[in-house]
Amino acid sequence: MNQDDYFFCGIGGSGMLPLAMIVQAQGNRIEGSDRSRDQGRTPEKFAWLEAHGVALHPQDGSGVVRPGQIVVATGAIEAAVPDIGAARRAGARIVTRPELLSQIFNAAPASIGVAGTSGKSTITGMIAWILHSAGRQPTVMNGAVMKNFADADHPFASALIGGRDLFVSEVDESDGSIARYDPTVAVVSNISLDHKSMEELRDLFGGFTGRAASAVLNLDNPETAALAQSMVETGLGAVVTFALGNDSADLSAHDLEPLPTGMRFRLTDRAAATDHSVGLPVPGAHNVANALAALAAVRAVGVPLDQAVAALETFSGIRRRMELVGTANGVTVIDDFAHNPDKIAATLKTLHAFDGRLLILFQPHGFGPLRHMKSEFIDGFTGLLRSDDVLLMPEPVYYGGTTDRSVGSEDIASGVRAAGRHAEALETRDACGDRLIALARPGDRIVVMGARDDTLSQFAGELLERLRASAA
Repeated sequence: MNQDDYFFCGIGGSGMLPLAMIVQAQGNRIEGSDRSRDQGRTPEKFAWLEAHGVALHPQDGSGVVRPGQIVVATGAIEAAVPDIGAARRAGARIVTRPELLSQIFNAAPASIGVAGTSGKSTITGMIAWILHSAGRQPTVMNGAVMKNFADADHPFASALIGGRDLFVSEVDESDGSIARYDPTVAVVSNISLDHKSMEELRDLFGGFTGRAASAVLNLDNPETAALAQSMVETGLGAVVTFALGNDSADLSAHDLEPLPTGMRFRLTDRAAATDHSVGLPVPGAHNVANALAALAAVRAVGVPLDQAVAALETFSGIRRRMELVGTANGVTVIDDFAHNPDKIAATLKTLHAFDGRLLILFQPHGFGPLRHMKSEFIDGFTGLLRSDDVLLMPEPVYYGGTTDRSVGSEDIASGVRAAGRHAEALETRDACGDRLIALARPGDRIVVMGARDDTLSQFAGELLERLRASAA
């Protein structure tokens, strides 16, 4: 790419910040704005960006003044956003984040695209660590912080800056932008109802895998299993399958043993007729499935399986994926990104492998998902909450706009209560925090769940401090 002058609107976002860092590493000048910065939220993130050569402006249009600037917006370009209006007045080019990311992705000689309703960030992080450990120097775009690469100088390590020959990225189906990516290796962890109808999702994922030289697909998910069968029948690209406990898959995991800090399992390579003992340092059967997906993906670009397994055994995990914040007064606080029914189910199943009541704060990341998946949220919580667990929900994250707010947290909580489980909807997150502290007793685990709000981790940390104070 030529050296250019980029302005990222919403540069602090989980998808924007890593992309900005990758674009900067390619020799381009970066500026940006963010509503969170204007509101005084997560100041340390914006201080870090400025320390790394990013010029920041208020999100009032004042930073977009030259026709030579390329303004990068989120998937939805809204004329009401001052930076977008300023770009149009200045004659600056406007591109969406998916447009820019897919251009960089498709320009790489080899690429791995990681798609699916759940597990994308973890699989992408696993692939990144394996390839890095193998000396392949990948450039990686993730939507979450990869703890293996995070340090004092890189606290927001959601991107890995490597070479231009191998690009690894999460790929999003929720906005349809998956249709822009032409991967060498297409990974699909699972397909389930989230933001679009199943018919739309089948078309999007089918196109994505159909454009790839090889596809890595999960036989445990009915939709991805059907996609694998369809690809084999039509002869579209090479297909590599993975599954838990299913010897017909190319890579399968058996004898899963939950450990307090991870999983142990036996990995079977069907083609080589070999077994490997694997110690995975992140918990949950869903992470074993994620590991299988990552192992299949890296093998497709030439990393031997035994070398990949060795790297995976030192994988540190992804921030906010069942991340232990700490324990005080006998109560453990966990910070988790779960925000849709599948992710919530994976977290609850993993935590219920061990004793202890769960006190769950679930902050919905918008009114739209509650309206779209109301029954799935209710069914998921009622099916997985134990009789002594407690669910607390503040109102969804809302930053203004014309969103349909007809379904709120009380609609979910009342449905869960009607099924005989404990659920409360409170007006604010602070009120939920007070209630959690009042309820907590030794042996409990407090789980802070939600997405698209950087302050949730801060909130989880504050809960731990309050527990310490009450213990003192």
